[in-house]
Amino acid sequence: MTKLHRLLIIILILLLALFAAGCLNESDNTQDEKTNETITEDVKVENINIEGSTTVFPLAQAAAEIYMENHPEKSINVISGGSTTGIKALIDGKVDIAMASRKMKNSEKKAAEANGIDPVEHVIAWDGLTVVVNPANSVDQLTYDQIKGIYDGSISNWADVGGEDEEIIIQNRDPSSGTYGYFKDELLGEDKFRPDLVSRDSNGAIVQAVTQKDSAIGYIGFAYLDDSVKAVDIDAGNGMVEPTSENILSGKYPLARPLHFYTDGQPTGLAADFIEFILSEEGTIIINDVGYFPV
Repeated sequence: MTKLHRLLIIILILLLALFAAGCLNESDNTQDEKTNETITEDVKVENINIEGSTTVFPLAQAAAEIYMENHPEKSINVISGGSTTGIKALIDGKVDIAMASRKMKNSEKKAAEANGIDPVEHVIAWDGLTVVVNPANSVDQLTYDQIKGIYDGSISNWADVGGEDEEIIIQNRDPSSGTYGYFKDELLGEDKFRPDLVSRDSNGAIVQAVTQKDSAIGYIGFAYLDDSVKAVDIDAGNGMVEPTSENILSGKYPLARPLHFYTDGQPTGLAADFIEFILSEEGTIIINDVGYFPV
């Protein structure tokens, strides 16, 4: 065999080796693409929507953020807007969970049933509704009757309840708020609010308004209480009680109330898992951090 023949054979062998390697790489790339496609198809993001009470919102939002950090394949969208708004969204089938700082009304339950919705209540935490005034106000104690008088209009000056001779500026929650409904049922009953009240759409807005006016009064969820406002002690007929975590947990504080989730029937999937998470030991830490109290 001549040198030329040997050279041609070597070149042919090299060409065949390069061709085989190219086919192998193409096969590997194709296999990798198929594997990636399989992974993409297998990972499906599960999503739920939660809407409602601005009081429950900070708890639900904090819990959702931590839950999603631990479960990146899950998505929980939390929107505040008031208990009534959240309950209506559940009745209309637009959300998986409604947040409420009050119980559903019989009229809401009937509307839900008429729409094929079976509302199931879940108590996820406890709150203490807190009456607040500006820190400059000398008043730090009020009876149920005095609070009722302030909000129905029969008391209009702080001097009538032991304070300075100043007109009381009353901050109220908007009617879609569960806090509004609870406060009215507990303090006013069948009586009406005075007509010139200033309505605010959130607990934070109440805090801000009371901070800005020395003669203002309002009511908020305990989790929103900070040094910019002063909480007043309340007497419901058994003596003055300070709104503290100990008094709320013991039931001694008269304005302690449950916070609710509502679902359509018994929850399943992500909704059920999220509720279990809030009621778990880790959820209890979140509830305490936010400023509410575990069930």
